[in-house]
Amino acid sequence: MSDDPIGASVVGINPEKTVMIVFFVGSSLAGLAGTLISLETNIEPSMGFNAILKGIIAAIIGGIGSFPGAVLGGFLLGFVENFGIWKIQAGWKDTIAFVILILFLLFKPQGILGTQIKTERN
Repeated sequence: MSDDPIGASVVGINPEKTVMIVFFVGSSLAGLAGTLISLETNIEPSMGFNAILKGIIAAIIGGIGSFPGAVLGGFLLGFVENFGIWKIQAGWKDTIAFVILILFLLFKPQGILGTQIKTERN
């Protein structure tokens, strides 16, 4: 449905309703996960900030708008961070992520797989 909303409409799928249902299910699962993790750890206002930041860096490395690129960027970021702390202290792990981000923004700003944002043409 996300690839071709018009084609989905032709075969009887309501794209707006599908998007609302998927958004509701995803938000509900995220809320449930947050509730369950809060039972195990201390609740703080900045919980999850590091994970969101790493996700944004992985998406930029892989290419904004490219889901396979974001996955590849996440794997690359994880490998480089964890192999990097073999030689330096673990406290520098976030610095490694930002250095990789800066390098990609300088030398390959479109990301590994590039952008795949589709535009509709008339």
